[in-house]
Amino acid sequence: MSTYREKLVPSGRIYIYLVLLIPASILVFAPINIVIGYVCAVVLYGGSVLVLNVLSPVVSVEGGMLSAGKARIPVSLLGEPEAFTGDAATLARGRKLDARAWLCIRGWIQPVVKVNVHDPADPVPYWLISTRNPNELVAALEGANRELAS
Repeated sequence: MSTYREKLVPSGRIYIYLVLLIPASILVFAPINIVIGYVCAVVLYGGSVLVLNVLSPVVSVEGGMLSAGKARIPVSLLGEPEAFTGDAATLARGRKLDARAWLCIRGWIQPVVKVNVHDPADPVPYWLISTRNPNELVAALEGANRELAS
């Protein structure tokens, strides 16, 4: 079976931006107690990193199902996947976005894959999914669809 799995964790620059929590919390708590300021700084930074990692969605293609975060859909109900990178990805996430689309996008991951939904009972026209490996996700979806057809 075709399988694909990717956790959409933040890029390294997000963690660098979070470092700004350290001096900010020290400045806030230093007038009260400098030790409390340092402890709060470490706890805030560590907690933020932990929350971002724990709450990052997983995109997977396994067992004839596409999962993106908490949502799942059988591959048999999907059309041809399209990978978008660069300006095309920006347009897909912005001006060309259908308000009815189901989204699993993250601002720190630019490429996206669009997969049309062919379920008449589903009002969602397509899924738009962030991925660092758009070609691999497309290949996994096409492989899973071929396996179901055989």
